[in-house]
Amino acid sequence: MMNAPVGGARHQLLPSCSIFALLAALALPMQAQAAGTRAGSTISNTATASFDTGAGTTTIDSNQVDLLVDELLDVTVDSSNPADVPTTPGATGQVLTFSVTNNGNGVENFVLSTIANAGGDNYDPVVTQIYIDNGDGVFDSGTDTLYTPGANDPQLDPDESVTVFVVATTLGTVVDGNRGIVSLVAAAVTGTGAPGTSFAGQGEGGGDAVVGSTGADGTDAGAFIVSAATVTLVKSAVVTNPLGTADPIPGATITYTIVATVAGSGSVSGLAITDNIPADTSYIAGSITLGGVAQSDAVDADAGDYNGTRINVTLGTVAGGQTRTVTFRTTID
Repeated sequence: MMNAPVGGARHQLLPSCSIFALLAALALPMQAQAAGTRAGSTISNTATASFDTGAGTTTIDSNQVDLLVDELLDVTVDSSNPADVPTTPGATGQVLTFSVTNNGNGVENFVLSTIANAGGDNYDPVVTQIYIDNGDGVFDSGTDTLYTPGANDPQLDPDESVTVFVVATTLGTVVDGNRGIVSLVAAAVTGTGAPGTSFAGQGEGGGDAVVGSTGADGTDAGAFIVSAATVTLVKSAVVTNPLGTADPIPGATITYTIVATVAGSGSVSGLAITDNIPADTSYIAGSITLGGVAQSDAVDADAGDYNGTRINVTLGTVAGGQTRTVTFRTTID
C-alpha cells in the first residue's frame, strides 16, 4: 500500500493491516493459539495536537486511519486417546479420536484427511471412514455425521473445536504387540503454506487471509496396538494296571491330561476342550477334573460334561499368560 500525504505534508503511515497480521503470526509461539481480534474488524485511530496561539489553546485532529484486520489461518489437531487403542487381528470398526481446533481469528472450514503409511510402526491400518461428532464425545455411527471431503468440511469459529473419529480395520496378518499409526490432517480450505503466506482478499470481512505458525494444516497421530492371544494344547497319558505296572493291558486305567496354554497380551473367548473317548476303552464316570476340581458328567452349572461319546469342558474367556488343565480317565476293554 502506498504512503499517502496527510494535511499537505508527507507523513509515514503505519504498516498495512496485512503486515500487522504477518508480524503477529511470526511473533506467536510454536504452539498455536487464538489470534485475538476478529478478522474483518476495523481498527481506527485519530491523532490530536494542541498548541498555544497566544490567544489561547487550540486543538486540531488528524485524519482518521482505518486498518482492516486480516484473517489468520491456524489450526491444531490433537489425539484424544490417552494411550494406544487395543485392537485384534482382522478387527473392523476400530476407532481413534481426535480434536480439531480453529486457532485463527475468523470463521474457517477445514478439509480432513488421514495418513496411515508414514512408517515408524509395524503395519498400516486401513482407514474406512471419518465421522464428525454430534457433540457428545462418544462415537456412534448412527448419530455422528459421516464425513465427505468437500461436502461437509467442518466450519469452526475462532477457538471452536470439534471431535473427529477415524474408523479403521486391522489387518488379519498382524501379531500380538504390532503397532499401527494413523495421522489426522486438518487443512484450512482458504489455503495452506509457509507461515506468512497471504491470500489477497480471501479473509473474513474482505481482508487478506494470512497463514499462521501451523501452516494452516495441523496434524497429530494416534495408534492402535494389537492385543492378541494364541492357544497351544498339549495332551499326555499315564497308564496304571492291576499288576502295578505301566503296561496298557486290558483292565488298565488311562489318565489323560490336557493342558491349554494361552499366550500373548490379549485373551481368547469361548475356549472349550473336547476329547472323544478312544475306541476299545470305556469312560470312567465322574472322572473329569478342571484344575484339579471334579466336574459332573451332566450338563449343569459346572464346566464339564460327558455325552456318551466324548468329554467337554467349557473354559470361557482366558487371558494371555494363563493355563487350564483338564483330566479324565478311561479303562482299556
